[in-house]
Amino acid sequence: MDNSPSRKVWLKFRRNKLALSGLIFILLLMLIGVLGYLIMPDNSPNANTMHLQLTNKKPGRSFQFLIISKNPKVKKVNFFERMLYGQEPNFKSIPITSYRISNNQVFIREYIGDDERAEESSYKLKDLCNNCTLPSKLGNEKKLLELNNIYSKTFLLGTDIYGRDLLSRLVLGIRVSLSVGLMAVLISLFIGVSLGAIAGYFGGKVDAAISWFMNVVWSLPSLLLVIAISFALGKGFWQIFIAVGLSTWVDVARLVRGQVMALKEVEFVEAARALGFSTSRTIVKHILPNIAGPILVVASANFASAILLETGLSFLGFGAQPPMPSWGSMIKEHFGYIIMDAAYLAVLPGLAIMFTVYAFNVLAIGLRDAFDVKGQNISV
Repeated sequence: MDNSPSRKVWLKFRRNKLALSGLIFILLLMLIGVLGYLIMPDNSPNANTMHLQLTNKKPGRSFQFLIISKNPKVKKVNFFERMLYGQEPNFKSIPITSYRISNNQVFIREYIGDDERAEESSYKLKDLCNNCTLPSKLGNEKKLLELNNIYSKTFLLGTDIYGRDLLSRLVLGIRVSLSVGLMAVLISLFIGVSLGAIAGYFGGKVDAAISWFMNVVWSLPSLLLVIAISFALGKGFWQIFIAVGLSTWVDVARLVRGQVMALKEVEFVEAARALGFSTSRTIVKHILPNIAGPILVVASANFASAILLETGLSFLGFGAQPPMPSWGSMIKEHFGYIIMDAAYLAVLPGLAIMFTVYAFNVLAIGLRDAFDVKGQNISV
């Protein structure tokens, strides 16, 4: 039977049903985020297919569309490119309420609203069905049109103010939040662990200087610090990684500093020094592995903080720039509808933020209990 420390930690963590549910929820989000465009109703880049006639349609609405032109020059991308970046549509379509065929002409009524009726417009059948293929057994114009130019689409979560599929943009927003959280945590871990280990191990003036710097950064409001860094780096997706990472490293540094100060006088560290091991090897090989549990706990908590910072920045216009979907920017675009009959446009991305942050918080609490981290300065 495996009685390793890692197995004991896992068994203890597994008993915490709430933390385990949080981990499963996060893994599910990661899977959805990785699959991305492959499972989205709108797999165009940034899920940015607009139909302005379909602004703010309720969840579950279905519409019929007519393809009015096709562009054979659009390159069809491979599986992995489509998964990562989406597939540019090779056709243009409009929503319609009805259509009929007469004398090789297609007469349609375009959808312009639930309470309005558009005038009929016409297209030549041969123009719509240019290069269309039809099995001989169907053999009539209506079947030809329906097979090649008519399709229906259901918007499960409705459409936004630009007539875009809200579900697709919510799914794509997972990538933005989780990628910003991951990169920000990696940056904060690199800076925090490095400075904290140096301060805790060497002490003296080195510790005093690093501690002073940590206290200065700690005293600045996180959101204002991130905004200031964003001003310096410019608006954009990649800049957010750096800005959020540079504002969340202090928690890690303070934790690592205290842990290293407590461990640097224990026997195995003294033995490493006596054997002539270098300072870097002593820290990396002998001290840091013994404080991996507390670091993992604070990293989980920082992941939630990074997501909140990113959504706050996107709400203020400093985060991911349009048309890239972000939960924060989606709330910004639709918060005015909260007092109207379309509150779900802002509530749904808000709920996505809330559940994701809550999942990371309960995961951090579960890890804290599993690693039996007590008396540490860890904010969850």
